[in-house]
Amino acid sequence: MSRSVKKLTGLVAATFTPLTTEGEINLSVIGPYIDYLKEKQNVKSVFINGTTGEGCSLTVDERKQLAAAWCQHGKGNYGQQKCLKGTRARHAASIGADGIAVISPSYFKPINADALRLFIKEVSAFAPDLPMYYYHIPSMTGVALDAADVLNGIEQMIPSFQGVKYTGTDLRDLGQCVCYSQSHNWSVMFGVDEQLLGALVLGVHGAVGSTYNYLGRIVNQMLAAFDNGNHMQTRALQFEFMEVITFAKNLGFDVSVNKQVMSEVSGLAMGPPRLPLLPCPVSKAQAIAQKIKDFSQGH
Repeated sequence: MSRSVKKLTGLVAATFTPLTTEGEINLSVIGPYIDYLKEKQNVKSVFINGTTGEGCSLTVDERKQLAAAWCQHGKGNYGQQKCLKGTRARHAASIGADGIAVISPSYFKPINADALRLFIKEVSAFAPDLPMYYYHIPSMTGVALDAADVLNGIEQMIPSFQGVKYTGTDLRDLGQCVCYSQSHNWSVMFGVDEQLLGALVLGVHGAVGSTYNYLGRIVNQMLAAFDNGNHMQTRALQFEFMEVITFAKNLGFDVSVNKQVMSEVSGLAMGPPRLPLLPCPVSKAQAIAQKIKDFSQGH
């Protein structure tokens, strides 16, 4: 790569896409959203247009507008790193994004790691100087290839490659990704929020998740405790976090519910989800939001 790259570490909020009541993107929320993440959650990096942001339900133009708005507002507020999901690499480079992440195609699925590496290489060619990350999320893509196999030798094909966002529960595969990445100084970011401690033990460099939008402050405490060797505190916080997520899952905790929970906790108007997701009953979101608030007030 032609420029130095700051290694991606710490917490990254996978952001929701604010929509109006009519279902159109609401860019006016982005500025206050950034202030909230920075001031209330101490989260300084964001991952936009991803699963949490309903990226696959947005038009290409909408994704570009959102990316530009986050880059424009974010650069003026704090030094953040941004990862943009999807294949709009050239646009991401033109608006000053700090990186792009690419998921596997999910309709015509790659038959092996070689095919997936070639796909990622093709995307990277549109922005060769922009850090490239592989977004591993088999639960959504249906592509169950080991991420470690995808990483193997990818640096020879893609000089801009900088790591993986690992949203999966296979700790064996995750550990191999961490091991392979060490010699390349890549970032391995974990994407299953309620299982973060297990990933930290394996050596991941940070985490990308939706709950860091409203629980980032507490999870940052957990990261600090882990770094300081206070494993009892780290474990206690993880157990409490798991209890909150279990409560939410028992009520039904999909992207639609999570989006409404964000509105309830933060006071920001995230708006409804986009079809085929259905709006969440407010009472359900309020119950989860109260559980989150009780957890937060205890710390």
